[in-house]
Amino acid sequence: MSSEPVTNNRAKRSDRDFIFGKVIGEGSFSVVYLAKDIHTSKECAIKVCEKQQIVREKKQDYVKREREALNRLSGISGFLNLYCTFQDPRNLYFVMTYARKGTLLKLLEKSRTFDVDCARFYSAEILLAIEHMHTNNIIHRDLKPENILLDENHHILIADFGSSRLDDVEPKCESSDEYSDKDDTESDSDELKAHMKHSKRKRGSFVGTAQYVSPEILKGRRSSKCSDLWSYGCIIYQMLTGFPPFRGPNDYLIFQKITKLELSFTSDFDYQAKDLVSKLLLLDPRKRIGADDNSPYASIRNHDFHRGIEFSAMRTGDPPVPNENMKGTSIDEISPTDEPFKFPDNVKPGLNVESFAAMMGLSSDVKTENVVSTSEIIIRI
Repeated sequence: MSSEPVTNNRAKRSDRDFIFGKVIGEGSFSVVYLAKDIHTSKECAIKVCEKQQIVREKKQDYVKREREALNRLSGISGFLNLYCTFQDPRNLYFVMTYARKGTLLKLLEKSRTFDVDCARFYSAEILLAIEHMHTNNIIHRDLKPENILLDENHHILIADFGSSRLDDVEPKCESSDEYSDKDDTESDSDELKAHMKHSKRKRGSFVGTAQYVSPEILKGRRSSKCSDLWSYGCIIYQMLTGFPPFRGPNDYLIFQKITKLELSFTSDFDYQAKDLVSKLLLLDPRKRIGADDNSPYASIRNHDFHRGIEFSAMRTGDPPVPNENMKGTSIDEISPTDEPFKFPDNVKPGLNVESFAAMMGLSSDVKTENVVSTSEIIIRI
């Protein structure tokens, strides 16, 4: 998709400027729709956030962080463009790039694992995105294959910045005095339990997803740029094996494996990738490869796993996506095709009862007025 804006930010926008199509994503307080701008006919993704649910879940700061991060990164390769935001009495709307090929997770699930060339390519593209985030004083804090989207050419687009840290990003990783690569003691286990209980009482004190969260965040210590490098190591591991490096039947057991660094590799795991992952997944943030680098992360770029990668030309070629998976499924079956979604002819612009009926394939005489009116809630974003 072209990086040019779908809409004119200077004009006041509303849901009536768009025809809403299928649902392409859902969250606890938001739904993401494929939509079409009635003025330009360009497709976009619109994240619709319900205000009452935002207030109920105390997610106002989450929404503000996401908007600020997207504003900083719009126009930079590897990220969604935020074309405009607006609100009405019921919802907030974020108009963004439509990632036509879905997520890295979906591609990985269908292909089972990536070969080394594919994993190397996406490792390099993700590293470039991390460099851009950190240069713009953004720590993502929830990097995972589900939050890495793919454009129409299968290049990555990083998404979901609600858990990110902005502005007060540490230029370097924290002191190593508190960390050890030895197994945690029983007191460390007690500390983890206490932190998990505290996290339940204090909403928002824990961020991230269990399989990818760094040990320093788990123990309630300050996140840093090296926290993203930990998640990056987990993603490389998953691309080559099909599953995250730390797994368990529940979050607590996963967290224990992380804090004890219970990490193992299969005998056929690529040896160069193993060396890089082992240097990223260290308990002490300051010992992780790249910790002492200024962006760009030269030590990671120059690692043997990335040998032959031309970082300046990553977006100009075609990614080496899997041609077939273990069952012989073609790439056309692995991810959505380039054939455009057909918006129903009978749907009028706006997020209304009629558009909902068309999305569900219903045919009925429905009014075109907006869905469910409520008392107005203003959220400053």
